[in-house]
Amino acid sequence: MRVGLGPCKGKDTAATLGPYLVTADELEEFRDADGFLRQALTAAVNGEVVGRDLLSNMSWTFEEMTAYASRGTSVRPGDVLGSGTCGNGGCLAELWGVRGEPSPPPLRPGDTVTLTVEGLGTVSNTVVPGADPVPLPPARRRTRERP
Repeated sequence: MRVGLGPCKGKDTAATLGPYLVTADELEEFRDADGFLRQALTAAVNGEVVGRDLLSNMSWTFEEMTAYASRGTSVRPGDVLGSGTCGNGGCLAELWGVRGEPSPPPLRPGDTVTLTVEGLGTVSNTVVPGADPVPLPPARRRTRERP
C-alpha cells in the first residue's frame, strides 16, 4: 500500500488475538526513545519462518494509529485495533507482490501458522477447510418506470 496504512478500518474478521491481551503499561519495558515498541516478531508456516521484523519498524506508534482510527468514529474501551502484519513476510500476499509469484504457496487445510511476539508469546492456528461457497441467485432484471 502506497501510504503504508493498508485497508484501514476495514478488517473486522480473520484476525488472531492472543495468546495474551495486555494494557499499554505492561509493554513499557520495550518502548524506545521514539515511542515505538521494540519487540521481535516472527511469522512461520509449518515451522518455516516466512516473516521476521521488529514492531518498532512500524510507520506510526500505537498512539498515533489510535488517534487516526478515532477520526470520524468512536473508539471505546474493548475495541480492538490491529497493527497490521509483520513486515518482511507477515502477509503472504505482500510477499507474492514483491516476488511476483506465490512463494511461499497459499495456505491449505492442515497448514499451521505460528505468530510470535517477544514479551507476549506464541499463538498457532491450523487451517481448516471452509464451507463451500453458496451460489448467488440469478440476477433480477430491473425495469425502470418511465414518468
